[in-house]
Amino acid sequence: MSNDVVDAVAAQDARPMQSEPGQQARSLPGMVYIPGGTYWMGSDHHYPEERPSHQVTVTDFWMDSHPVTNADFARFVETTGYVTVAERPLNADEFPGANPALLVPGSLVFRKTLGPVDLRDLTQWWFYTAGACWKHPEGPDSTLQGREQHPVVHVCYEDALAYANWAGKALPSEAEWEYAARGGLDRKIYVWGDEFAPGGKLMANTWQGAFPWQNLNTDGFEGTSPAGSFPPNTYGLFDMAGNVWEWTTDWYQERHDGNAGKACCIPVNPRGPATADRSLDPCLPKVKIPRRVLKGGSHLCAPNYCLRYRPAARSPQAVDSGTSHIGFRCVVRP
Repeated sequence: MSNDVVDAVAAQDARPMQSEPGQQARSLPGMVYIPGGTYWMGSDHHYPEERPSHQVTVTDFWMDSHPVTNADFARFVETTGYVTVAERPLNADEFPGANPALLVPGSLVFRKTLGPVDLRDLTQWWFYTAGACWKHPEGPDSTLQGREQHPVVHVCYEDALAYANWAGKALPSEAEWEYAARGGLDRKIYVWGDEFAPGGKLMANTWQGAFPWQNLNTDGFEGTSPAGSFPPNTYGLFDMAGNVWEWTTDWYQERHDGNAGKACCIPVNPRGPATADRSLDPCLPKVKIPRRVLKGGSHLCAPNYCLRYRPAARSPQAVDSGTSHIGFRCVVRP
């Protein structure tokens, strides 16, 4: 990231989050007011990085009712002339030993395999694609026609932060994001409760079938879906599970810091104890690129591979990389 972006991140992280006494919630267009409270963050029953479950307090904030869409991002680009990281030329000096054919603007695009493959090898379904970017989601021959209301993708952390600053907003912390996703349904497995498909109704855009080759499309969508295609949670927030992963401000660490359920030790508005130099992906120890936490899962999450369309789920993502299933939404704090 550039020094300007680092400074912007530091400024955002320093913004006060406490409401003034007696302050009343105001209406913000396209946003939902989230009253503060204490909840159980994480899970002790799924993936190791979600442990330990622990109590956290967050103060009031507002959150976008749905992920930032292609139409939203297009207005930002038209107004500012912003160029996303995926569209910028690459400096060969920053990638010693890299294949020159890959040192062109582009991004990672998912491609379904022809049959079952080794699920430990992500290169079977992720491909660096020249020309892929937010306005060309599958590559230079693809467009946004008919996808104006789909979540914007191929945005790295720097891009999401630039949009948030332009909009006069911020990116959520992991604790804020998970609190909002739960919608007051504390310690439930999913955003909507404990049953994946209550009454047989699918509640989010996820993968049905055997990943990464068999997508049954039971939910009606092969890829991303228009924002708001599935029911909102109890706070009125759409797409808090599935569709696209969403950026948060927290540096990634392998586990949560617990507080053993002690009321005296419940953190308020935590931002995660990790720092950039400690936020590396344990699965890719040789790649020394800092990672931020993604939340929410995506349309590529399937029970046989990635059961992460749950509020407790979390994933590390290199700050300089976007993909065809990563987006974001913003918050406003008092």
